[in-house]
Amino acid sequence: MKAFTTLRTTAAPLIDGGKLMANVDTDMIIPKQFLKTTERVGLSEGLFHELKTLADGSPNPDFVLNKPAYKSAGVLIAGDNFGCGSSREHAPWALLDQGITCVIAPSFADIFYNNCGNNGILALTLPQEACDVLAGQAGGGNSVFEIDLERQLVIGPDGAEHHFDYDEGRKEKLLKGLDNIGLSLQQDSAISSFEAQRKLATPWLEKA
Repeated sequence: MKAFTTLRTTAAPLIDGGKLMANVDTDMIIPKQFLKTTERVGLSEGLFHELKTLADGSPNPDFVLNKPAYKSAGVLIAGDNFGCGSSREHAPWALLDQGITCVIAPSFADIFYNNCGNNGILALTLPQEACDVLAGQAGGGNSVFEIDLERQLVIGPDGAEHHFDYDEGRKEKLLKGLDNIGLSLQQDSAISSFEAQRKLATPWLEKA
């Protein structure tokens, strides 16, 4: 997993009807027909498929990620309760395949939030008012945002700093690029020592 320290990039606001989209579920993030693979590449094709595709299958020119100015955005700004619905891990995989490594919203569904942290995406919460301000500053896609995980700051294009709270354990994992397996392997010597002692204490288990 790639470490997350500081990110400088443009941001794509997920807006509908002039407001940040709330209650975006994982089926909207990546529909079920794209869940047939366990590969983590190529999933951006299905990312927000129903939003970015018209009825005839052609690209929707009004969808934010179809606009040239936002195609390389590394930050997605969304509304309340982002990532609700099923627990599919393909949702953060698809975001990563698109190049999005940070999602900003007023709140997230718990399982999606955990999946993001375990896959190298910083899902951070800010008040609705701050999210609305940042979405407005995203403008035409030319504004640069800075996400500083160490200092827990979102720095807008105007230089204003927005502090966010983040669990220290999750923060350490992201800063070091460690998923749960990587975190366990940091104790590799202790694990090996335990296994060696267990073999001596219960040799009959090795015959099973």
